[in-house]
Amino acid sequence: MRRNIPSTQALACFEVAARHESYTRAAQELSLTQSAVSRQIQALEEFLGVALFRRTRHGVVLTPAGAHYGRQVARWLQGLERDTLDVMAHQGEGGTITLAAVPTFATRWLIPRLPHLAQTHPDIVVHIDTQTRPFLFADTTFDAALYAGTPEQVSNWPGVQAQLLMHEDVVPVCSPRLLESAAPRGRGRAHQPVAAEALADLPLLQQSTRPYGWRQWFDAMGVDAPHALDGPRYELFSMLAVAAAHGMGVALIPPLLIEAELATGELVVACAKPLRGERAYYLVSPAQSQPPVLAVFARWLQGMAETGANAASSAVG
Repeated sequence: MRRNIPSTQALACFEVAARHESYTRAAQELSLTQSAVSRQIQALEEFLGVALFRRTRHGVVLTPAGAHYGRQVARWLQGLERDTLDVMAHQGEGGTITLAAVPTFATRWLIPRLPHLAQTHPDIVVHIDTQTRPFLFADTTFDAALYAGTPEQVSNWPGVQAQLLMHEDVVPVCSPRLLESAAPRGRGRAHQPVAAEALADLPLLQQSTRPYGWRQWFDAMGVDAPHALDGPRYELFSMLAVAAAHGMGVALIPPLLIEAELATGELVVACAKPLRGERAYYLVSPAQSQPPVLAVFARWLQGMAETGANAASSAVG
């Protein structure tokens, strides 16, 4: 059965012309004449039976149908180009995965582990782009997402399946210098953890996306902390880590995101009392069956998550 698919050349000309809303600029980008671009788009409009552009005295503008179709064609061409490069690069073996990921988790946890993926699965290449909110996979070229959210948020994400990787347990951390004022006189070194009550008198660093984090932690510890909501606010865990390392205060951060700082002593656990957060980290993918390369990556990722969770527990002590 013949498919109702226009020519690739016509679609390529239309995508560029739609992006610029100009036949002239499309011709320049494609190294074609303006008349050649015009003929391709005219043939496409005749094929569709729909006007994609409206001609004006100053050029062309997209019709509502043209704007909608242009977005769809752009995504399709991007996917086709990606898959073509994938086959060319791997000669049909292995493949690539395009991930949407929350930035701090990607830079501080996933990327440092990708050399292990390259050693154990050298035929898999991972591309990473930033995305922090749920989206429709059909509207993107993403194969999967590394998402940080609550179980309710994941369950309300339509058309996906989610694999729990690890919970987001937070623990108070700071520069070892900051503990000097809180450590009992004559007891141990400054880098030794202190009691939860002692943190109530230290400067606290807040996270703007979790404004009640410190209050929840002190409540869980049974500590009265009148200033639990005070202190400068930062959006990302990576910002909190830098501020804490520079002695600005104590921050609640998942140990899995500051493995390097804990290993070097740049940050230390201020109080070895972790608190399980509301959020967790998930691998999210379309609900239909996973391609083989994504299934392999998911198994590798789960193994890394289990190993990382054990290491994080050891770091907290």
